[in-house]
Amino acid sequence: MKFLRRLFKIGQAEVHHAIDNMEDPIKMTEQGIRDMKEDLDKALEALAQVKAMSIRAKKEVGDYEEKAEDYNEKAMLLLKKAQNGGMEPAEADRLATEALVKKEEAIQLKDRAISDKEKFDQNVLQMEGNVQTIKQNISKWENELKILRSRVKVADATKSLNKQMARIDGNGTIALLERMKEKVNQEEALAEAYGDIANSSKSIDAEINKAVDVKKSKANSELEKLKEQLGINGKND
Repeated sequence: MKFLRRLFKIGQAEVHHAIDNMEDPIKMTEQGIRDMKEDLDKALEALAQVKAMSIRAKKEVGDYEEKAEDYNEKAMLLLKKAQNGGMEPAEADRLATEALVKKEEAIQLKDRAISDKEKFDQNVLQMEGNVQTIKQNISKWENELKILRSRVKVADATKSLNKQMARIDGNGTIALLERMKEKVNQEEALAEAYGDIANSSKSIDAEINKAVDVKKSKANSELEKLKEQLGINGKND
């Protein structure tokens, strides 16, 4: 398994180095999943072939067992035929012996087929476990890939934002904004000062007008006294 060994032996230093040097982790993970799927296809093909051999061995066990029984029956028939006078005893013994030899050969082939089938069945169990492991790993890393894509998007967005913030600070924009803020503060203070001056001017005018009104009141009061002394009042006028 090409990428599988590299991807899952995370504890090895060379794998850490390989992962650190990955230019695009998403593409590397996608390639790893494709490799695992190729391994899965090969494993399924091999599993099918081993199962086929197990089925064939099982059939051979039955075939050789039938042959052994058939040769045994033929040997018995030969001996019975000689016993009944149907053939020479010596010839019957020779043919019966050959039949028993064939029977023994069939039994040996049957035993070998049984042994082969047991081995094939063990291989099938082991390969089925490997296939299941590959399937689980594919499912696991497909889910990891979805998470990885989301993390990469977030990382890219964060990196872009941080770059913009770094660029703002690097170009002195923040300092410029601070200077503009200080300028506005100065303008506001200046406007307030002019306002104080204007209010001050209005106060002086108010004092002058008040003083003038006082003098007018005193003049009117004196006029009224003179008229009273002369016996002149406004009604007679």
